[in-house]
Parts: sequence; C-alpha cells; structure tokens
Amino acid sequence: MSRKHFIWIGFAVLLLLLVAAASLWSLLAGEMKIPLASLPTIFENKSGMEYAILSNIRIPRLLLAFSIGGALSITGAILQGIYHNPLVEPYTLGISGGAALAVALVIVLGLNMSLGTLVIPAAGFTGAFITIFLVYFLALKRREININRMLLIGVMISFVASSGMMFLMSISSADNLHSIIFWTMGSLDEPNTTLITVMVVSSLAGLIISMLFAQPLNALRLGEAKAKHLGINSSAVIRILFIIASLLTGLCVAVGGIIGFVGLIIPHILRSIIGSDYRILLISSFLGGSLFLIVCDIIARTIIAPNELPIGVITGMLGGSVFIFVLSRSKQKMIK
Repeated sequence: MSRKHFIWIGFAVLLLLLVAAASLWSLLAGEMKIPLASLPTIFENKSGMEYAILSNIRIPRLLLAFSIGGALSITGAILQGIYHNPLVEPYTLGISGGAALAVALVIVLGLNMSLGTLVIPAAGFTGAFITIFLVYFLALKRREININRMLLIGVMISFVASSGMMFLMSISSADNLHSIIFWTMGSLDEPNTTLITVMVVSSLAGLIISMLFAQPLNALRLGEAKAKHLGINSSAVIRILFIIASLLTGLCVAVGGIIGFVGLIIPHILRSIIGSDYRILLISSFLGGSLFLIVCDIIARTIIAPNELPIGVITGMLGGSVFIFVLSRSKQKMIK
C-alpha cells in the first residue's frame, strides 16, 4: 500500500470521527440540553421527556442531516465530474425548480389538507422526476447525450419553473404563501419514519453504486474522447451517473426541501485538499456533506432557541461565506 493510500485512509477516518463527534453534539444540544453522562441511562430506561426528545426529534433530524448532506454532496461531486465544471451543483439541472413548482401547486390546490402531509414529499419527488425526464430526453441528440445541451436545458427549465412558482405564489392565500416559502427554505423536521428510512438507505446505496464508477469518473476527467480510448463507454457511464445523481437529488428535495450549497462547496473544498481522484473524493464528499449539514442543523436549532431557523438559511449563509473565502485564498495563491 502506497503512502497516498495511507493518507486517503487517514483522511477518511478523520472525517468519520468528526461526523461521530458532530452527531453526539447534535443529540446533546438544543433548547433542553442533555448531559453526556445521562445518555446511557436515558436509552436504557426508554422513558421520560429526554428520551421522547431524542427518539422523536433529535435522532430523526440527525439521520436526515447525515443522509441528505451526504447524498447532496456526492451528487455534486458526480455532476461536477460529468460536466467538467466545479461550479455545477445538484440544483443546476432544474431539479429543485421542478420539485418546488409541484409542491407549490399541491399547496395552492389544498391537496396537502385533503390527502395528508405525505402528499408534499410525493409531489416534490414527482416534480423532480418529471424534470429529470425532460432534461434527459431533450438533451438526447442522435441517441447520444450532449452534456452542454443538458446543462443549458436544465438551467432554462429552472427559470421556467421559478416563473411558474412565482405565479402560483402571487395568487395564493397568506397561509399557502407561508407554507410554500417555508418549504423552499428547507427543513429536517420530518416525523415520518418510513421517509427517513428510505432517505438513509437510498443515500448509502447511492454512495456504494457511485463508488463502483470511481475509475470511469477519473477517466472522464480527461474528456469523453480520451475516456473512450481507455475503454470506457462514456455515454453509458454518463447516463447511469446522471440518473443516480438526479434520483438522489429528487429524493433529498422531496424529503428536506431545497437545501442549497451543500453539493457545491463540499466537493469543491475537498477537491482542493485531497485532489480529484474519485476513489477518495466520493467517500470524503459523503462524509464532508454529512458533517456540514449536521453542524448547520445544530446552529439552526440553537442560535435563536427556542425558535428555529430554516436550515437552508444557515447553509446559504455559512456555505456562501466559506466558498467566497476559499475562492479568495485560491486567487491569492495564484497571484503569488
């Protein structure tokens, strides 16, 4: 085993330890602080207010932060590799716009009141899936996927969906408008255990499947033509990875709403630290995204306690600030 592989393993273990520490912090922090020493007793007795808070609120939020953060981050890493553009993120293809438009339509029509709360994540995933379908088939040219065409179509669909959503917001009532705005800001407050289980399993499955394509992604960094010379079926790889990334993004949006910047800044920062080899970048991106969203959730729950900020506000402020700082440091190094 080479020195590079030892560095990779050490870095992955460090991220895993940080995720574990942040997860423990997430369980203890909040309006009601729980002492670390009392955790074994609480889980042993399985009774009392502390156990109810942990089992019904904090553990579900922790699982969602871990899975959604990881899924968005590896999706960003995959799409940045496909498009050869470090500024591409999961929402660039209009997936979030399609999901938001579908959710806004459901809220305006009052279907969430008549059919139950599960109709909102169902509508979000349906809108995301329809957007994926449109982007994919409109980007096909002579049975080949044109990457630049796909990106442009995604951006245009995002603009159209945003316009449609603004129209729905302009004709909706005050209560519906509040619901739409709150959903678009993102939230990890999801009590449905089935949705949480699906999100956790899907994110881990997405990580495992994407790791199988680490070498093809490394080949695609050289360009599609060179990847074909190396024996890689570029079109098939891009098609499969696009479907994986899109479905993961659609699921994240359906369960947690629109949570920005995770898929943009985490792969970008990690790429500058450990390089662009997808054998380590994918697992590091998953752990880094999980860590980032867990910390953001803690801040959202505690910064103005007992009130709570939408997690999308925290990821936008913190992620945007970190990204600007990283870019400015990179520019200074280039000047020197």
